[in-house]
Amino acid sequence: MLLSQAINQAFGNMVQLKNTIQHDFELHGLAPLEFATANQISYINQDKYVKDLAISKAGAVIIKESLLPQVPATMQPLVVDNPHLAFALLSQLFAKGDFIASDYTESQIHESASLAANVVLGKNVQIGANTMIMPGVVIADDVVIGENCKIYPNVVIYRESIIGNRVLIHAGSIIGSDGFGYAQTAMGEQIKIEHNGITVIEDDVEIGANNVIDRAVFGETRVKKGSKVGHSCVISHNCVVGEHSLLVAQVGLAGSTTTGRNVVLGGQVGTGGHVHIGDFTQVAGRGAVSKNLPPKSKWGGHPIMELDDWMKFYVNLRRLLKSKKTTKIDS
Repeated sequence: MLLSQAINQAFGNMVQLKNTIQHDFELHGLAPLEFATANQISYINQDKYVKDLAISKAGAVIIKESLLPQVPATMQPLVVDNPHLAFALLSQLFAKGDFIASDYTESQIHESASLAANVVLGKNVQIGANTMIMPGVVIADDVVIGENCKIYPNVVIYRESIIGNRVLIHAGSIIGSDGFGYAQTAMGEQIKIEHNGITVIEDDVEIGANNVIDRAVFGETRVKKGSKVGHSCVISHNCVVGEHSLLVAQVGLAGSTTTGRNVVLGGQVGTGGHVHIGDFTQVAGRGAVSKNLPPKSKWGGHPIMELDDWMKFYVNLRRLLKSKKTTKIDS
């Protein structure tokens, strides 16, 4: 499909292209600026990403009019009022199918792997030696699962997910589902952003029960080797969990959160999107991470503060409340 055809088909009456296409080309898909090729479109929704234009090989970029002077001559600008909405509409042209039921003959299952009778497989699934797939598991197209894994009952693994060796995924968890991504129209309607990336779970990871780990918008969501994820956690699109990290129960990572290695997040810790938590850093339970955190540090509270300061704040707050109660009784 040509770029001009894709724009006409995707935008319709919802987005108006404010400039003329000078360099039409065969369009193959969407990608971030740093990875895009000459046959792909990228977009900029925030000014802080303008610096990536100079190094990008994208064939076209969706931008606001104010950024037009920053676009290299080799790149076709697509000027719109709402780049996020334009990107969402274009993403739908490249949505991938989720599941094509087939029999096991289209898959590569090692003879030593064991599958329960009511496991459902898509096409081109690979399952390694000594891996156990328990009842009620659904594995969609093009999933790869390594050796010596245990996939507990009622796990769902969406298309193209990659699971390493010696991985444990406990009951009810979902790997590779769509992230929570939408763009809003001028009338307030929510337009879905199709997530065409993948999810990667590296070797020796354990994922607790009832977790959700979303696939990326493009690129990948990744949980690195040796990490352990407790029950009922959410790891959103494009997140990266560093090696040997611990996420205790009900942790929620917003989109594009990244961590270094050996990070510990206590129960119900939540993060804002696009933050980084440094190596060997710890966040106490219910901490709300709203900014980048440096390596080898300890944090807690909401708003987030260094853990010693948070404990002092909490003690002083308790004293203040107690003194107010005492004052009321005396009066």
